Amino acid sequence: MTTLQPVRGMHDLLPLEHQKHSFVIDSAKNIAMSYGFAEIATPLIEFKEVFKRTLGDVSDIVSKEMYEVADRGGEHLVLRPEGTAGVARAVMSNGLTQSLPLKYFYAGPMFRYERPQKGRLRQFHHIGVELFGVPDSVGDIEVIALAHEILTTLNISSRVTLEINTLGDSESRNDYRNRLVAYLRDHITALSPDSKERLERNPLRILDSKDEGDKRILKNAPQLTESMNARSKEVFEKILEGLKILQIPFKLNPQLVRGLDYYCHVAFEFTTTELGSQGTVLAGGRYDGLIATMGGPSIPGVGWAAGIERLVMMLTQEVCPTPTRPLAIVPMEEEFDIYGLQLAQTLRKQGHIVEMTYGGGLGKRLKKANKINASHALILGAEEISSHMVTLKNLDTGDQVLSPQSQVSQLLKDKGVL
Repeated sequence: MTTLQPVRGMHDLLPLEHQKHSFVIDSAKNIAMSYGFAEIATPLIEFKEVFKRTLGDVSDIVSKEMYEVADRGGEHLVLRPEGTAGVARAVMSNGLTQSLPLKYFYAGPMFRYERPQKGRLRQFHHIGVELFGVPDSVGDIEVIALAHEILTTLNISSRVTLEINTLGDSESRNDYRNRLVAYLRDHITALSPDSKERLERNPLRILDSKDEGDKRILKNAPQLTESMNARSKEVFEKILEGLKILQIPFKLNPQLVRGLDYYCHVAFEFTTTELGSQGTVLAGGRYDGLIATMGGPSIPGVGWAAGIERLVMMLTQEVCPTPTRPLAIVPMEEEFDIYGLQLAQTLRKQGHIVEMTYGGGLGKRLKKANKINASHALILGAEEISSHMVTLKNLDTGDQVLSPQSQVSQLLKDKGVL
């Protein structure tokens, strides 16, 4: 019989790895809440139109990477490939567009059909924030500051670089699009098939091309900065000045773009050299046209998302919390197990982490207690049970003491064990 395996690119989160994921999520959520961001959760499955409208038919995500599902009613559904569109849809469908500003934090799994590799899975996990209704640069500065603080708390900020660029306003982008298209038409025969298609429908997406031939052509392409109008330059300067005031280091990267039409002004990424080709740890930007693209009102927005798997890969032992060692209940005979359960329940209510040892005699159960890295074994034999006592054994030193069961919690606390 064939051994069942997880789907390619989808991994089990075993306890140790899950603990690291939870640490990243909890750390990020606590910091986000201190900035006034409230937690939101959207469905894993959305109508395809949610992403088709926002990401576009020619984006790699929509054309190649989405997991599509047809339900029994014939609806075209997809497993969500990213979080921003779903949160924007939630703002619209729940009638929240009149309650601006809105500040949301989210965490959860995303799905993309692509070649699994280090730091990139088909089921992966994101944390992210979205800020709706703030058109001023203070909004951009705040979400970048939030990202920086999270990375600092995770002891990652010194090992990443904040790369930042401006995409300009719609006028600047339209001018740049015209310049870029004129340049690329002169090289159309050398473009990849994907880029030839994008040239007609979404030329800025060509800037994201991974094709080596496209990259060579783009080296001499017009620069976005050449099309920036005065207002766009002013907005970007305000953001950079704000980052300097907050002492957040950054590096200008004129090649950093977002190819979708609803993006504007600031785009940024926190990148690292520690993860090979998957060097982007956290990325975001301003998307003032997103909700309008989805059929809603024109509402400014800015946000970012970060891959939890990549953050976990960068965690150091110093920042990861050390699990609290449990207490082990060690009945000397199986007939005493129920008394062990009673004591375990009492100690749990008093704030202790307690595990039962199951099966076998004293020696076998003590081995199990050491295997789970218990700090103390609470041994229950016939004499202890009849006198409502317990033998408390320190598994590090071997020292043991007889204690009334009613006093064992305080005795442990006096020893600094909780």
